[in-house]
Amino acid sequence: MSTHGVKDVTFGLIDSAGALIADATKGISTTGIYLVDGDAEGATQADVTGLEADGTIGYANDGPKRVSNGSMEPKVSLEFLDINFDILQKLKGFVNDGKGGWTRQLPKPHVAMLVHSRSYGGVDIYEGFANGQLIEAGMKHGTDNNNETDANTTLTYQGLDPLKADVFGGQPYKIWTSADEGFDKAAMMSEVFGGYKAASSVPAK
Repeated sequence: MSTHGVKDVTFGLIDSAGALIADATKGISTTGIYLVDGDAEGATQADVTGLEADGTIGYANDGPKRVSNGSMEPKVSLEFLDINFDILQKLKGFVNDGKGGWTRQLPKPHVAMLVHSRSYGGVDIYEGFANGQLIEAGMKHGTDNNNETDANTTLTYQGLDPLKADVFGGQPYKIWTSADEGFDKAAMMSEVFGGYKAASSVPAK
């Protein structure tokens, strides 16, 4: 399967029991999720690695007889043209001191993430992580001259096992294709984001 582009990336904060925090103060929004797609916002890169490693071969009778495979260690290198400042701090586990400042607090929060791309045939591809940590290792700055010097936001997401044993079969990563006849976007969103339910629309009177 080959893909092109990064359609979007969505985040959610989940509690220690694996439930979505749908609160604008305790979490990142009233719905609990944040689609990075505001004014001049959006993802420019989402490189997923660590899904599998070479197995370890066991030999017997002078030949390879068995392969043992280790656990997944998924990691996503992310880059954003821009991302909401306050929400990013919360996703990293920084806390507002009420005076305009944010400081790092441990333990880091549980972050769920969904990466959306498309196949060359136009089919939607989704890669989900029900639990993990978001890390901003540093910030790059450069002087403006006759040209503006921009520095995009670069982050690393480290995927962890789900907090609920029945999610993703206990694995840190799951992939979907909208071409599958059993695909259900609402069910996918609920599984990735700890029971998320889309707000129901109110019929116009």
